[in-house]
Amino acid sequence: MNNLSATYKGLITGIIMILISIGIFFYKGNFENKLQYITYFTYIAGILWTLISFKKSNGEIKTFKNYFTQGFKCFIVVTFMMVVFTWVFLKLNPQLKEEMAQTYRLELSKSGNKTTQEIDTMVSNAKQYFITMFTSMAIFGYLLIGTLVTVIAAAFLSQQKKNE
Repeated sequence: MNNLSATYKGLITGIIMILISIGIFFYKGNFENKLQYITYFTYIAGILWTLISFKKSNGEIKTFKNYFTQGFKCFIVVTFMMVVFTWVFLKLNPQLKEEMAQTYRLELSKSGNKTTQEIDTMVSNAKQYFITMFTSMAIFGYLLIGTLVTVIAAAFLSQQKKNE
């Protein structure tokens, strides 16, 4: 499997993450639980798989830039797949928007510092931007995690060669 490109490793990682996410949703009924960390662990493992495979490969010089390029190819594919999955999943499950609206209305009501009309307006706005908000959070979150893991691992792996 070391001869797979970083893009294909990202594709494999993304498919596994989507399957895990669907499994968690059907097992727990939502994504708001600690099992979701399995998805993030899989994401990190996919990036590390890509970078370690690159380290073991022959050919390119093992610089920080080249490690980062490999990691980027992996995490950008995963990010794209997870964003598309998030958007499609939310479109196919409109009850999630309604559940969020009920929870948000309850939280606003408990705060006691909003009128009924203000609460209705805020809940209506939240419902209107629900899919956009969650999709944006997915984009930002996956890009941030992918970048951090890739930078740290690329820095570590590129320094190992110098120390050997």
